[in-house]
Amino acid sequence: MLQTSDHVVVVGAGFAGWRFVEALRREGYDGAVTLVGEEAHLPYDRPPLSKQVLVGKWDVAKATLATPELIAKNDVTLHLGAAAAGLDVATTTVHLVDGREITGSHVVIATGARARRLDFTAGADLHYLRSRDDVVSLLDDVAALSPGSVVAVVGGGFVGAEVATQLDARGLRPIVLEAASRPLVGALGEDVSTWLEGLAAGVGIELRSGVQVGDVTRDGDGFSVRFADGDQLASGAVVISVGAVVNVEWLATSGLTIDNGVVVDERLMAAPRVAAIGDVARFMWRGVLGEELIRVEHWQVANDHAMMLAHEWVTGVVASAPLVPYFWSDQYAKKLQMLGHVRASDDVVQVIGGTEEGKWLALYSRDGIVNGIVALGQPRALMLTRHFLEVPTSLEQALELAPWAG
Repeated sequence: MLQTSDHVVVVGAGFAGWRFVEALRREGYDGAVTLVGEEAHLPYDRPPLSKQVLVGKWDVAKATLATPELIAKNDVTLHLGAAAAGLDVATTTVHLVDGREITGSHVVIATGARARRLDFTAGADLHYLRSRDDVVSLLDDVAALSPGSVVAVVGGGFVGAEVATQLDARGLRPIVLEAASRPLVGALGEDVSTWLEGLAAGVGIELRSGVQVGDVTRDGDGFSVRFADGDQLASGAVVISVGAVVNVEWLATSGLTIDNGVVVDERLMAAPRVAAIGDVARFMWRGVLGEELIRVEHWQVANDHAMMLAHEWVTGVVASAPLVPYFWSDQYAKKLQMLGHVRASDDVVQVIGGTEEGKWLALYSRDGIVNGIVALGQPRALMLTRHFLEVPTSLEQALELAPWAG
């Protein structure tokens, strides 16, 4: 348990890191807290960047989480614009790229992930959407485009679909370029990706699946997207959305176990007095199918990690409630929501609604046990089924109970 004499150093000033700081204070910890962040901006929330900010409903400043008032209230020392360069686990000392060292009694790693970059000729002129600076840069460029201008979106996953949706709302013409046979097939499986395939066309957005982008080059004031088959697409701007890379390079000499993230136990500990939370943590998750080592890039998991770790470190009480991963995506005029952690190979069955209606709920199962729930435009029905992921429930039992029918 933390004492007043302790000093907690949080590396990563994103959502998970800031939520952890707030949770420490809310739980009653009154010792020193230092928050280190690579970006110069105050901690901010990322989901609004591809939603409210990109469409123009919010100014980017509204996504800020840590206002000066909240920083003072939570009595936290900030070191922003200062990337971490290394960690001495034995002394819990964080080394920064500018040569400074910060030694604490405990360290929390919350460095998250960054956008995966593609090595195209156009290089720095291409847009990504992960950070506050990314969305500001993209907004500046699309503001200079004429209405109806083509914007190529390379990658049709969750963020790519959200970007296309918001660009369309701004009067531009996004064209989504997806390398797989259909978007999200690798994440959600063949059936669900098929059910979602027509959403883009339903709102007049062009989606091209199964296309391989070979290069993107500057072409006058715009760009030329060159496909592997020799075809080309002229575009006023290009946004790349092909996943993320976890930020662990700074830990290469730390001695921590690094394997698709910082490997931690079910209590989020990577070493004595060193924990990892959020996107960067590959944690031992106890789900309805047993224990599994997973890494999840979801807002809700980052929030839950912060709450769980702060509660245990301050009170000594280990969280007993099951962690149920949850995510949502607003795309093509629909809200897609999901509970659980599934594989593309899991079985899935629609239980209400249908593709034609544009509203449905489906259950994933593996070995006959419900392990995930996905919904399109059915938020209430989704939450009525959450308990299926808290205790093992067979698909047969779930269909008999049918809480969505009430």
